[in-house]
Amino acid sequence: MRSSRKEGHLINMEEEKGKKPLLERKKYYENCPGCKVEKAKELSEGQGVPFTKLFIMWMVALSAALPISSLFPFLYFMVRDFNIAKTEADISSYAGYVGSVFMLGRCLTSFLWGIIADRFGRKPAILIGVTSVVVFNTLFGLSTSFWMAIITRFLLGSFNGYLGPVRAYAAEIFREEHQALGLSTVSAAWGIGLIIGPSLGGYLAQPVEKYPNIFPKDSFWDKFPYFLPNLITSAFAFVVAIGCIWIPETLHNHNSSNESTEYAEALENGSDGTDNEKITKKNENLFLNWPLMSSVIAYCVFSLHDIAYQEIFSLWAVSPPRLGGLNFTTNDVGNILTVSGLALIIYQLALYPSVQRASGAIGSTRISALLTIPLLQSYPFIGLFSGLALFIGLSIASSLKSILSITIVTGLFVQQNRVVEQHQRGAANGIAMTGMSLFKAIGPASGGAISSWLLEQKLGDIKVSSKSTPKCSHKVG
Repeated sequence: MRSSRKEGHLINMEEEKGKKPLLERKKYYENCPGCKVEKAKELSEGQGVPFTKLFIMWMVALSAALPISSLFPFLYFMVRDFNIAKTEADISSYAGYVGSVFMLGRCLTSFLWGIIADRFGRKPAILIGVTSVVVFNTLFGLSTSFWMAIITRFLLGSFNGYLGPVRAYAAEIFREEHQALGLSTVSAAWGIGLIIGPSLGGYLAQPVEKYPNIFPKDSFWDKFPYFLPNLITSAFAFVVAIGCIWIPETLHNHNSSNESTEYAEALENGSDGTDNEKITKKNENLFLNWPLMSSVIAYCVFSLHDIAYQEIFSLWAVSPPRLGGLNFTTNDVGNILTVSGLALIIYQLALYPSVQRASGAIGSTRISALLTIPLLQSYPFIGLFSGLALFIGLSIASSLKSILSITIVTGLFVQQNRVVEQHQRGAANGIAMTGMSLFKAIGPASGGAISSWLLEQKLGDIKVSSKSTPKCSHKVG
């Protein structure tokens, strides 16, 4: 009796304040795809982790990431075969240009793809982006000149701005309690793609030399030695593009300023309507949204560091010992990156949810950023090892680097998507992608230039030492 009286008293108090229960305050529009998704999310309460949606996000993000770094293990040899570099040390510079032009194209178009996603929907932007991977990544594998490689990579990057809409989609397709897991799936798939991509490039490039029993000499594969890894990536993207035809749209196609819609958007941003820090004003200037812009700046700086690391690591690994490299084959690089990929999958599925609950998205980002500094300082010392010890040391360091990177990126993703409303979420992610792409365009070019300069210095030291070495003369007496 007492409990029923208390419940009646609470209901009366709520009605006196002019409020309604949550389910009565939500309003769904019949022909709105976003409302259909919201209603399905409400009905799925208590059903556990939506693994099907996680798998879809994983596949789409993976298709966006695979072509970005798959060329790094064979880029040195590809540029060498173009015969455009005058000296061996210049190869790294030209390789940096090929690596950077992808990000330059994405930098110029990412904000546009975000606007398209906000106006026409997440699904069309994703479909166009995945289809572009099929076309331009295939053409890049067939490149016979330096300029053909530059143009195809630029076009691939220009149409590859769909990661922003993917992140917005992941923030909207999941219930609030699964938002962080959904965004971590996107960032983990992105990180896995940046690892599997080089592995594919390392194992499958130059197949005639590596697998002569399967790929005969003077065949198509001998004329286009770098086509096979790109073909595998394009085939995977084709399968994903077909699957994306049936994914639901999450963008609302109605305009309403009533209380119910604003409250629903507040919930969608991860708020119960009382947390003012997570609710932005209607049509707020995104560049004045400091929580958003601060996370974008941090994301850009880290992206510069991350892409430069990936390229320099690959160039360092395959360079000859006389230039300070490890003289690895592309298979050796692929083996190390494969170990890193497996470690990252285990971390994302088994450990990341606990890390996120323990320290929060932003707290885990800060801790991971600090731990990255001493980890990177350890690479020169690991390079002093040889044989199995070198492989184990590099595998552990590369795995830890991947884990820390994904933790940093996921925390920033969560922040960027929770501080804006849905009608601005595509543009917000487009801003992040534009800045990230600009910094990643600078990364390979600067990394390649620095690597080339260091190699020239190394070659100069070798020449000086050889000239200064006194010749032995023996007299017969």
